[in-house]
Amino acid sequence: MLAVPVRELDGWVRERTERQDASFVSADPGFIHAHVTVLGPWLSAPTPADLAEVAEVVAAEPAFEVELAEVGEFPDGNLHLRPEPDGPFRRLTAALAVAFPATPPYAGRYAEVVPHLTLDHRLTGATVDSLRAELAEVLPVRSRVERVDLQWWANHDCHRRCTWPLGGAA
Repeated sequence: MLAVPVRELDGWVRERTERQDASFVSADPGFIHAHVTVLGPWLSAPTPADLAEVAEVVAAEPAFEVELAEVGEFPDGNLHLRPEPDGPFRRLTAALAVAFPATPPYAGRYAEVVPHLTLDHRLTGATVDSLRAELAEVLPVRSRVERVDLQWWANHDCHRRCTWPLGGAA
């Protein structure tokens, strides 16, 4: 998947991942568990041309500041944080979807793709209120978005495969 890492929440998300399924905890120091997906699923074996296309799309979006403050819930039970502003995420997703029409966002399951950082799921017993309480000392989180990562998620093999800077990022 192509994802924007959110380093400021990585410790919290990593700890949550370890509790729920330790096989998805990465040993790769460059891998950030806390992320906002911009296109996924994506190609399992991208070519050099595919990677160059991602670099071009990502470089066209300037680096930006984002705030994650409010815990929300989707109808399917996904508990998440919505980034504000979400426009840059929506533009990245739209541009990547045009560049890679064979891999639509979330495999085309949703009419509207809503940028979010997944925290948990209702099926685990978590609720909006319980997560608000757990994150009361952490939120709001402010982050500078400067890159998009190609993340590989697999049991015992989560790692970052590639990274691309947004326009103007160091």
